[in-house]
Amino acid sequence: MGAAMRRIHVGNALSAFGLGFTVPYLYVYVAQVRGLGAMTAGLVLAVFAVAALVVLPFAGRAIVRRGPLPVLLAALITAAIGALSLGIASSAAAVLVSAALLGAGQAVMQPALATMIVDCSSAETRSRAFAMQFFLQNLGLGVGGLIGGHLVDTTSAASFTLLFAIEAAMFLLLVVVMATVRMPHAPKIEDAPVASGRGSWKQLLGNRAMVQLCVLGFVLFFACYGQFESGLSAYGVEAAGISTSALGTALAANTLVIVIAQFAVLRFVERRRRSRVIAAVGLIWAVAWAVAGYAGLGHGSQEMATAAFVSTYALFGLGEAMLSPTVAPLVADLAPEGMAGQYNSAFALVKQLALAVGPAVGGPLGASLHAPYIVAFLVFSLGITVLAMRLGRQLTEAQDQPWLAKSRVVARGGAPVSADV
Repeated sequence: MGAAMRRIHVGNALSAFGLGFTVPYLYVYVAQVRGLGAMTAGLVLAVFAVAALVVLPFAGRAIVRRGPLPVLLAALITAAIGALSLGIASSAAAVLVSAALLGAGQAVMQPALATMIVDCSSAETRSRAFAMQFFLQNLGLGVGGLIGGHLVDTTSAASFTLLFAIEAAMFLLLVVVMATVRMPHAPKIEDAPVASGRGSWKQLLGNRAMVQLCVLGFVLFFACYGQFESGLSAYGVEAAGISTSALGTALAANTLVIVIAQFAVLRFVERRRRSRVIAAVGLIWAVAWAVAGYAGLGHGSQEMATAAFVSTYALFGLGEAMLSPTVAPLVADLAPEGMAGQYNSAFALVKQLALAVGPAVGGPLGASLHAPYIVAFLVFSLGITVLAMRLGRQLTEAQDQPWLAKSRVVARGGAPVSADV
């Protein structure tokens, strides 16, 4: 791991640590501490999603034209201003404007950091680099949320101002760290598709494999992340009788599985076809939804229902650990020369859209239509497996099995061999 990659990973950890301070408490802060009501708090959460959807189409072009580092620095400064403003805002208008700045900055950070990882890695090291990114993000969010929970006081607006000030300070510290990064030239796999028209959305939409991956990505995020804090939690409370403390335990189990299993899982998936790894995740998540069905629709004891519900989140965590070294490197390997920023931004846009639609669909279903909710998302999970296998037919060998493509070019002793050996 070079100096540039180390700084990028520090950046991922710091940004996640800062977000962990405020994200779990944003609704309470706006609705109760500032006394602006549930409707304004809901609008704030919607503004985060809308801001991301607005800026991401432009972020890809900016990354392609200017490079990921300047775009990242601009996003960090924007997010810092938004966080600090949100901590001192007292009116609905000020809160919404601040949330828009913070949401826009956070959204652009993701593809910018992902593109920097692509530029500082090779096809052989990229899976491990993205696995490390995902590990540090979850660790940072968990530690930040834990510390923030001990600092926050719902009777004191000043405690929330402190939280948002710490978040802004993390972003500004990250500006200092990332300003020292020296970006190398981005290495590319040899048979990635090449096309003209840098920064062109038409070019991206003409890449059938990338379009299929975006469809698959939407279903992935819709059926998992889009349900964590909406439909699945509502289902757990209403159908399975899960307490709020047990819900917190389930979320902690999800993070714990990711942190513990990430690198063990990496050793398992990095020498297997990426499409089949994603297909396996669909099957694991189908089992998770079946276990959730037992928790809320079965006739076991409350202890069994709670254990099953916690196991659901743990199984989701296992699938997430398998996806982190698989999907993001695949996006990078599908991108033509110089287009990684555009492709990363497009995939981030798909993710944000799924995260906006997922709670809107899953929340009402999970709260009231329990059996249809479980059946629908079990089918979505099986759909992930089908879509992944179809995607595999669109990928080249170097994209689906980058480790095998390398081994067929160079023999163990370094002597060239035929590609069909």
